[in-house]
Amino acid sequence: MADPIDISVVIPAYNEAESLPELLAWIDRVMAAHGFAHETLVVDDGSTDDTWATLTRLAEVHPSLRAIRFQRNYGKSAALDTGFKATRGRVVITMDADLQDSPDEIPDLYHLIANERYDLISGWKKKRFDPLSKTIPTKLFNLVTTWFSGIKLHDFNCGLKAYRQAVVKNIEVYGEMHRYIPVIAKWQGYRKIGEKVVEHRPRKYGVTKFGLERFVNGLLDLLSITFVSRFRKRPMHFFGSMGLLCLLVGGGIAFYLVVEKFIKSQPGMPPPRDVVDQPLFFLALTAAIIGSQMFLTGFLAELTSLNSPHRNDYTVAERLGF
Repeated sequence: MADPIDISVVIPAYNEAESLPELLAWIDRVMAAHGFAHETLVVDDGSTDDTWATLTRLAEVHPSLRAIRFQRNYGKSAALDTGFKATRGRVVITMDADLQDSPDEIPDLYHLIANERYDLISGWKKKRFDPLSKTIPTKLFNLVTTWFSGIKLHDFNCGLKAYRQAVVKNIEVYGEMHRYIPVIAKWQGYRKIGEKVVEHRPRKYGVTKFGLERFVNGLLDLLSITFVSRFRKRPMHFFGSMGLLCLLVGGGIAFYLVVEKFIKSQPGMPPPRDVVDQPLFFLALTAAIIGSQMFLTGFLAELTSLNSPHRNDYTVAERLGF
């Protein structure tokens, strides 16, 4: 039987051949100094430089190193999801490969998960070495995410995070949802989420792989994950509610127009306009059509959900007597 592993370090890497030797040596020093049994799992996200050749060479001097190589670049979320599935440690720590995350933070992160019983700890780079063009949109992004999710974190997108193993085994990260792992974890029932101030180091090698478009994509992803998390198993609750609201608005306007015509049709009143000649009639008709379409969408979504193989895919916290 294999010895238990205290910590799995998951590192997505894209064109980081220069930084990996220094990073892996640093991780091993920290683990040895604190007596942790560990594994380092690097996911090469379709690098076009010598990242894989470097990992192959480093595996000969780092017995704890395991690596996975993608055929092409799929993105950070895919790399993290693949790494999560392969981990074996009781605590999982993620960090970027560019040396901007310090492995010296690992012992404190491990303590918060293993001893303080947190489900997830997110790093907070309180002092950043980034230009204003990046820090200001990041602050706005974090404020919006906190408002949507109810999770009070200062730095959702920090790559340095720590998790209980159960968390990474019960969440799925796809698209560009790595920014919202705390949100995904919360919707899976893991609510003890905290943060720790961590060091942000200046980039030593290479260039950033992300542009300003990530903030637009991030907002769209937030709306998507919020909707999917709340209504994936009950889509009729969303579409039906919206449809009912539209039908009530349309019906209320139609009722008002009919009553108004009846009143103005009484003797001595000026001749009323035809109902179909009034703009409100078309507003009522539009609301009724949209409401009907919403209901139909809800029914179709429910039928699709019933045929999903994951319709009863729930997270089990613990078992007793099995």
